[in-house]
Amino acid sequence: MQRPDADAFAGSAEYGTVGDWKPACAAALNAHDFPADAARGFFGQWFTPAAVTNHGDAIGLFTGYYEPELNGSRKKQGRFQTPLLARPADLVMVDLGAFRDTLKGERIAGRVDGGKLVPYAKRGDIVAGALGSRTRPIVYVDDPFDAFFLQVQGSGRVKLSDGATIRIGYDGQNGYPYTAIGRLLVDRGAIAKDQLSMQSIRAWLVAHPADARSLMDENASYVFFKELEIANPNDGAPGSAGVPLTAEASLAVDTRFHGLGAPMWVEAHAPAPDATKPDVDFRRLVVAQDTGGAIRGPVRGDVYWGAGKTAESVAGRMAHKGKLFVFLPKPVAAKLAKP
Repeated sequence: MQRPDADAFAGSAEYGTVGDWKPACAAALNAHDFPADAARGFFGQWFTPAAVTNHGDAIGLFTGYYEPELNGSRKKQGRFQTPLLARPADLVMVDLGAFRDTLKGERIAGRVDGGKLVPYAKRGDIVAGALGSRTRPIVYVDDPFDAFFLQVQGSGRVKLSDGATIRIGYDGQNGYPYTAIGRLLVDRGAIAKDQLSMQSIRAWLVAHPADARSLMDENASYVFFKELEIANPNDGAPGSAGVPLTAEASLAVDTRFHGLGAPMWVEAHAPAPDATKPDVDFRRLVVAQDTGGAIRGPVRGDVYWGAGKTAESVAGRMAHKGKLFVFLPKPVAAKLAKP
């Protein structure tokens, strides 16, 4: 469905309207594939880069995410004991921006009780089986920590015990804000701040099995999944924009400030694939194609690194400061430049 030209392109007024973007988008659709030098000419013709700031501060945080690979079974058996749950029929997710423009990018979720929307069950209650028959397991995996991190990533691949592989993706969330358990571990002195990574968090969980469940439950957020039908197995997971993500070129952003589909430039560093090597430059053209519960703020991005062990290694260690630029259609940038 085409959006009206007068609609705001994004949550931030600086992006202009849908109509402001249509000429550049039409030109991009007609351009098809072209070499890098022609791409530079295209952006030079249609766009002006604008630095993104947060109350005047141009430095923000860039993290990484990836598509995990888990081991699972259609049946609860043996080591396969942790379910990945389908979205319950009574879960109601509300886009508050549909009711008030000032609430664009804000969402809540719950269930209807007595004609009122009330909070949904928290993670700890859901894991304990509070939903009963209101949901169903899509698959059972062999590691509760893998299941936890899959919820953070939002999508993944599960290799079944019969040798087949399925893809699963985000299909809803229980409405509670995401709480980073890594930050809790740092605050409690369990992990040094400069040693924090997905890998160090996982190592702590494995080393403290008696405390791991209660720590994970301090993040009340819980994600439900659906099985995906992806025609090309080489395609990345679908993002919030509804298109397959591209490794090192798709960025998750906060849609209160940015519009999905906007071209952006990230200027930061990233971990080297070899953890013993120093960080590498990450200066890339990316496209805003996804969102995430932990991605909050205008100068904040989550880089998609693809699937596999290398993607996991890089994404799990990425937490780097950097700058973000958005490519605005020239007429929009010209309006912003006026005093």
